[in-house]
Amino acid sequence: MMQNTFSKGVLPTIAFAFATLFALVRLAEAVEIQRVTSPQGIEAWLVEDHTVPIIAVNFSFDGGSSQDPAGKEGLTRLLAATLDEGAGDLSSEEFQAKLEELAISIGFSTGKDRFYGSLRTLTSTLPEAGDLLALAVNTPRFDEAPIERMKTRLETRARRSETDPNAIAGRSLAAAMFGDHTYARPTLGTAVTIGALTADDLNAQHGRLLAKQGLTIGVVGAIDAKTLEPLLDKVFADLPESGDLKAVAELTPTAGDEIAEELAVPQTTILVALPGLKRDDPDYQAAYVMNHILGGGSFTSWMYQEVREKRGLSYGANTSLSPYRHTGLLIGSAATKAERAGETVSVMLDQFRRMADDGPTDDELRRAKQFITGSYALRFDSSGKIARQLVALQNAELGIDYFDRRNSEIDAVTLEDVRRVAKRLLAEQAPTVVTVGPKQG
Repeated sequence: MMQNTFSKGVLPTIAFAFATLFALVRLAEAVEIQRVTSPQGIEAWLVEDHTVPIIAVNFSFDGGSSQDPAGKEGLTRLLAATLDEGAGDLSSEEFQAKLEELAISIGFSTGKDRFYGSLRTLTSTLPEAGDLLALAVNTPRFDEAPIERMKTRLETRARRSETDPNAIAGRSLAAAMFGDHTYARPTLGTAVTIGALTADDLNAQHGRLLAKQGLTIGVVGAIDAKTLEPLLDKVFADLPESGDLKAVAELTPTAGDEIAEELAVPQTTILVALPGLKRDDPDYQAAYVMNHILGGGSFTSWMYQEVREKRGLSYGANTSLSPYRHTGLLIGSAATKAERAGETVSVMLDQFRRMADDGPTDDELRRAKQFITGSYALRFDSSGKIARQLVALQNAELGIDYFDRRNSEIDAVTLEDVRRVAKRLLAEQAPTVVTVGPKQG
């Protein structure tokens, strides 16, 4: 799933560059996760590694932009942009100066279903980093000047998106497939909705979202459980037990529409989409392997070979699985010359039908599984990546042993599994097709 990220703070140039050069190779080979519970009951998953003196903390709360009230689209996005623009007794300028002085990074972001935060710090500045994060999480100021500054920045981005072909295509696809569901509303909001947001709106949304119930935390780096426990309580123990979240309905996306949006740009942007799978679906791993062969495998995928290599229709074509908490999509995308848009769509749909009718060969399946399992270690080559993975595992309820199980689950996918899930997702239903570009005919 896509996230809108707003992260500020300056990383310590020399120390963090050193850490990047000497990546956490040991963590790529074996990750041991500890379940840590603080004296006040805050739980985190910890991967302890003292190779470099860096600590990465990632966390998330239930409820993302799907909790924006109607007419206030962009509120959660603005919340992410303003939480560290002054907190407690520190003004925006003072708070940002502290981050820069101590080389601490604090950031917040939102998706449709979760609200995210992160902290990056050296071990030597952990006490100060914990204090600043606790202020941002618990007592943000929402002063007028930084709110207006961030609103202006987001309004500018929203206006640019009105003429961006990728953004237009994404909004059109969401409107067609999600209808009046809250997922159809833009996470960024519009210039109009952002402009109307107030400090009262931000305070109310902060109270609705930031709570202990549904909180997930991942910590990686040079810190042990004994040191982590008081940090967890300092940052999270004073939050309310539960938030005030509205229920979000389950959704079966509507497919089959053909939407052509006119825009005076050199190329036509194309999206082709069908209902997909949620992450907890038993067929998800088989679908992941199938998607790799269809369009997720970059240079080796059917989409890339047929659209780019054989016909030169586009610089690239791909497919991806996009799981949400209450629905899922399978999306194919490409960009091509306007006069060849129809041909490109036809070739992309041919690959959908080919996968549904014939499926891959034994050799294609073998190579796909080999690549997927072999490249898994790349997700563990930095403390930040691992911390994000720890949070993602908890959010998807995959279990604390998932890192150990994952590659065996991929290896267990059979040709029959891939063909079955391909028919389930791709057969007997017409995709939604969105094109954004110059008028044709």
